[in-house]
Amino acid sequence: MKTAISLTDTLYRRAEQFAQGQQLSRSELYARALEEFLERNEGQTVTAQLNAVYANEDSSLSPALAELGFEALRRQNAE
Repeated sequence: MKTAISLTDTLYRRAEQFAQGQQLSRSELYARALEEFLERNEGQTVTAQLNAVYANEDSSLSPALAELGFEALRRQNAE
């Protein structure tokens, strides 16, 4: 698919020089760069969503349950 984008002159020149040095077409360079950017950043969306889910999660043990666990450890060590 063809698309048009706007770049600064400096960025355009840098991209052109890089593509030539790597023997890539301009299209291949931009496609690879976009693919890498998306792969790197898509995981951040998942992480942000999981952080939102667990932000209010209280997974700490109740004091009574924690004491039962400690008591079991004390009994095991006493044997």
